Amino acid sequence: MRRGWRHIVPHIVLSIFSLCILLPLIWILRVSLTDKLTAYKIPPEIGHLGLENYVEIFSKYPFERWFLNSLIVALASTAIALPLATAMAYAFARFNTGGAFLRLGVLASQMLPPIILVLPLFTLFFSTGLMQTHLGLILSHLTISLPFLAWMLVSFFEGDSASLEEAARIDGATRWQAFIKIAVPVAAPGILAAGLLGFILSWNEFLFALVLSGADSQTLPIGLASMETHAGVEIAPLAAATVVSLLPIFALLPFLRKYLIKGLSLGALK
Repeated sequence: MRRGWRHIVPHIVLSIFSLCILLPLIWILRVSLTDKLTAYKIPPEIGHLGLENYVEIFSKYPFERWFLNSLIVALASTAIALPLATAMAYAFARFNTGGAFLRLGVLASQMLPPIILVLPLFTLFFSTGLMQTHLGLILSHLTISLPFLAWMLVSFFEGDSASLEEAARIDGATRWQAFIKIAVPVAAPGILAAGLLGFILSWNEFLFALVLSGADSQTLPIGLASMETHAGVEIAPLAAATVVSLLPIFALLPFLRKYLIKGLSLGALK
């Protein structure tokens, strides 16, 4: 009996936590497929299921522009932050650049409330003409993603990869060749996991986009927040927009799932 319970209890606990995560998503999917009257009913009813709400978000709102803006900003900020964070993490791990003080400074930057960074960025972008532009949003997102990715990647360049690089240097490889051909491939799972997390971080960012974006550069979080009429929030179209906004994440996960799990577990072990 004890052995049976030892196998059953973990599955029960995991099932409960999984339901806590999945039930809100299932609820949103149900609301997105029902009509507006049924969406507000308590207890919930299934009613007529259709795609009218999905059609409405593209016909009534500039949803495709919000989606494209988020895609541009998230991809660009991740593409810029990832190689820079990789170089920073490698410098921290191999050369102890800046010492413990600089490492602590990178970590401390993640503890600052975003509103503290928004105000000086607003003044800087206003004076340089970057307000309400994609470039301004991309640069602002770097202030969040770059320290986070650099701190996350440090552990992937420590340990076994250092001895492999030393062997490559003895065989005649330069420091750059050892970095590109040894360190980066060994840390590839962690780099891919960091890139995915950086993309999600930028995709969901709200405050910077609220203050620094304009009508032509609004991202999805701001667009979803603006789906409110004089009669209140139209919950059914909002649920449909939320489902569509989750599609890029669900599209990426099957391809990067093994790298995400492997990368995060390696970072935890090291």
